[in-house]
Amino acid sequence: MADGPTYADAGVDLEGAERHVASIAPLVTATWGPNVVGGFGGFAAGVELPEGYRRPILMMSTDGVGTKLELARATGRWEGVGYDLVAMCVDDLAVVGARPISFVDYLAVGKLHPERDATIVGSIARACADAGAALVGGETAEHPGVMDVDAVDLAGAAVGVCERGTEITGDHIEAGHSIVGIASPNLRSNGFSLVRRVFAGADLESDTLDGVPLAEVLTEPSVLYSPLALAIAEAGLASGMAHITGGGIPGNLVRPLPIGCTASVRRRAWTWPPIFEELARRGGLSREAMEETFNLGVGFCVVTPAPTDVVGTAETMGYQAFEIGEIEEGERRVVMR
Repeated sequence: MADGPTYADAGVDLEGAERHVASIAPLVTATWGPNVVGGFGGFAAGVELPEGYRRPILMMSTDGVGTKLELARATGRWEGVGYDLVAMCVDDLAVVGARPISFVDYLAVGKLHPERDATIVGSIARACADAGAALVGGETAEHPGVMDVDAVDLAGAAVGVCERGTEITGDHIEAGHSIVGIASPNLRSNGFSLVRRVFAGADLESDTLDGVPLAEVLTEPSVLYSPLALAIAEAGLASGMAHITGGGIPGNLVRPLPIGCTASVRRRAWTWPPIFEELARRGGLSREAMEETFNLGVGFCVVTPAPTDVVGTAETMGYQAFEIGEIEEGERRVVMR
């Protein structure tokens, strides 16, 4: 009797997968410190909790890069997608004051491409190192017949830790506190379904914005806010924080607000980076549509009774920060003025 089809016949390259794992081993283990438990290539790995916590709370967050990956695929620019992935997860943890300690990724592809896939994992590893999280594991899955041969999807999950009683919930936000915005020079990893529609048909390599190819502008990696947010939290400067992702400032700054507090944001407190002006112009998008979709140059918000100290901490650490509003008594909502 003739042998039936093999896994390779179905489009899954097991030998290629083994080569991929071997190629990324030094990238992944470079993020490990002495607190990592387990070995590379095993079924699971973990981290010991840092010393000094009396009642540690483990926090978890998960997210993906989303349709920004389609622009990375179209332009071949994969070097920054790891920062997009890690930022979406660890910056969510930092909002509550949790320090990221470990990260895992899930890379799904239509077909393995060794150079591309190693570039993606290398980007994740660099971002993890910058965030202080060990990349303790992950999965690269080949999905022939389900995904296009050059398709990529990327998701991840992060674990963080904070001391019970020190987590930042927003419960201490009150009228009179200031809102400090931390600058984002780019789109980060949000709103790309609309971005791709607006720029459909554009030649992203030859079309430029301020002399820079649109391909480079649109795929610029996300800023990591976690190091700054944790420094602010540990200094006791934050009564609440918000990671500005999909939904913009109105959809995210409302989340830490307690009942009876309105966040009043001054539109003129900062200038939109050029890419947002270009999006609005090319797409004919209203100010309201822009505000409810994009960060518009503010990627993170800190609610604080000490805005001068927050701005000073940010600038010392290499971030741009500015006061953009204040908390008032009223309905639990964000008002853009």
